[in-house]
Amino acid sequence: MNDEIILIDKPANMTSFGVVARVRRVLSHQAGKKVKVGHCGTLDPFATGLLILVTGKMTRRAMEFTKLDKVYEAEVVLGQQSTTGDTEGDITVVSTTQPTRQQVEAALAAFNGEITQTPPIFSAIKINGQRAYKLARDGKEVDIPKRQVTIYSLEIIDYTYPSLKIRTHVSSGTYIRSLAVDIGAALGTGAYCSALRRTHIADFSVSEAKTLADFGVEN
Repeated sequence: MNDEIILIDKPANMTSFGVVARVRRVLSHQAGKKVKVGHCGTLDPFATGLLILVTGKMTRRAMEFTKLDKVYEAEVVLGQQSTTGDTEGDITVVSTTQPTRQQVEAALAAFNGEITQTPPIFSAIKINGQRAYKLARDGKEVDIPKRQVTIYSLEIIDYTYPSLKIRTHVSSGTYIRSLAVDIGAALGTGAYCSALRRTHIADFSVSEAKTLADFGVEN
């Protein structure tokens, strides 16, 4: 258990670091010594799904796994906006317009391919050495540079206004919260991401992942 890849199905309402800390504690206890554990690609606390952990010497390859493409399933709530782009922010109703399915499909189609995206202010991106979310919580102005990302596919799983459930295959560095906000802007309704689950990282699938309960850890 010293130098390996561990796939974890992260539960909601837990940070990625919290998952790492719990698994490290179990593995270190089993090994009788401190085991080095890291994660490859942060999931927001409210999100669930696939998290790649690396242990021992495999931690040197963390960035290699972080840069892989990913697949997410998300629920987007139309007609409302959140200060954080997800359920953790202040949510306000901004529109009662109910787009048709055809309008939604047309809006989603426009996002396929390479797009320019602005990551959320409340994110782990570093600005001048400090995490953006910390600066935002301190009330400081946060200027996050736009980035180029690729949306390989974006499809509707279900649409029953105001709930829009989508599945999307994206390049590394894509923020689904930002995508949800941009979809709302394209429809003229506003939107935020109310649920998010990562199902794949390249060829790694959440169906192959362990849960914290498998390590004898309660959520």
